[in-house]
Amino acid sequence: MHVHIISPDGEAKFWLEPAVELVNYTGFSKRQLRTLQKIVERHRNEIIKEWKEHFKARNN
Repeated sequence: MHVHIISPDGEAKFWLEPAVELVNYTGFSKRQLRTLQKIVERHRNEIIKEWKEHFKARNN
């Protein structure tokens, strides 16, 4: 599972499991990436729940 973050400043992709981990990025500063990672970590459980619901619905 992963999450993409896209903004006018750049793009980033984070794995959600087994822990939140930056996969790749363009445009964001290291400071922005740290902030984004903290946000993803804070909302990790919600994101995983929505991911599972989204792909469960797509597979039915």
